[in-house]
Amino acid sequence: MTVALMWEARAVPGRGGELLEWARAQRLAPAPLRRETFRAPQDRVLVVTWWDAAYDASLPELPEPAGDLVTRAVHRWRFESVDVSPAGD
Repeated sequence: MTVALMWEARAVPGRGGELLEWARAQRLAPAPLRRETFRAPQDRVLVVTWWDAAYDASLPELPEPAGDLVTRAVHRWRFESVDVSPAGD
């Protein structure tokens, strides 16, 4: 089964670049099958990791950044893959 973990944080205004670099520097052990990092307006950073694991497996997650870097607690979601389609379908 494939499980995706999503981690989303919103930086203090003007510190989105710093939050992005902080998130990119965090290492997970063991490493996920795939890891993708996104940024969005309002200094938001999103990290999605994919794992070959049961939905309720204990998996490493990115920690909370320092409180002076973010405007609120990190949002976290866990999803189970139910379908994969080739590009263009």
